[in-house]
Amino acid sequence: MMMNMNPHKFMYLSILMMSTLFSISTNSWINMWIGMEINLISFIPLMLNTSNSLTSESMMKYFLIQSLSSLNFMNVILLKNLFNKWFSTNWLNNLMLIILNLTLMMKMGAAPFHFWYPKVMKGLNWMNCFILSTWQKIIPLMVLSYCMIKQLMYLTIILSTVLGSIMGLNQTNLKMIITYSSITHIGWLISTNMINYNLTFIYFLNYMFLSYLLMMFFNYANLFHLMQIFSMKMSFIFKILILINFISLGGIPPFMGFIPKWLVINFYIMNNMNFIIFIMIMMTLLNLFYYLRIFFSSMMINSFNMKWIKIKTNKFYWILLMGYISISSLIMISFIFQLI
Repeated sequence: MMMNMNPHKFMYLSILMMSTLFSISTNSWINMWIGMEINLISFIPLMLNTSNSLTSESMMKYFLIQSLSSLNFMNVILLKNLFNKWFSTNWLNNLMLIILNLTLMMKMGAAPFHFWYPKVMKGLNWMNCFILSTWQKIIPLMVLSYCMIKQLMYLTIILSTVLGSIMGLNQTNLKMIITYSSITHIGWLISTNMINYNLTFIYFLNYMFLSYLLMMFFNYANLFHLMQIFSMKMSFIFKILILINFISLGGIPPFMGFIPKWLVINFYIMNNMNFIIFIMIMMTLLNLFYYLRIFFSSMMINSFNMKWIKIKTNKFYWILLMGYISISSLIMISFIFQLI
């Protein structure tokens, strides 16, 4: 994807990455806000796609939501500094923190502020879907770790996992499946954020890696619906390895996606947070249902050539390697436990 990118988009992508690093490395609230604004301004041109009429609508929705969130963020910072200067009360500080938490949840698309997320994702190409569902969550996730209210975060974790799992059940559009899966993963990411940074880093890298494999495959193969996956003509082994990455994203053992979920489950059980982790596990099982539905259906339905399939298998030998990595990923456990 980087090789085919024009210089202007490459410049905006570089600014996007640098603004993210700037926001998460500063200790000033104003600088965080500036980084968020630069991040927004640099992502809007990347979303531009003249061949898709839905792109303009997605750009406008994303811009309005992010602008409103940034405005709330700035207002909270200014009001908090003003109140601390003249008078300070616990209930007022708590109110400012609640508004700040809700603002950051809206920026990343966490439930119950996820309403804009599927509508924006629907109008983007696969590369921008990948950026929006992974990289664009870094800033709000890190800023949230500085000011999170645990009781509010527990509610967000439950709502994100429940709504993301249930609303993804009846979807046949691949972008919508990825979107609602991403909402579920937001709940898990917030739960790791409440444990420690190392686990958040491991979970996020794992999710980003698996999402990249899937979305770049969908991009190269020009896939947008489940039936297109069922109809693809490729070798049986190759199709299995592609779908292994799909179910690895769902967290089925012993694949790569299971490891960070296992670490989260272990922590919550050890700290007697049984109700929350029970809800998270049960909702993840619903996610696994539609991942396994894709897996078994594509294995059982006879494939045939279709016009939209423009795929050369030799472009995807690296995905074969990634499949083997996912299968044998349990060897990483000893290394991961040294980081936790």
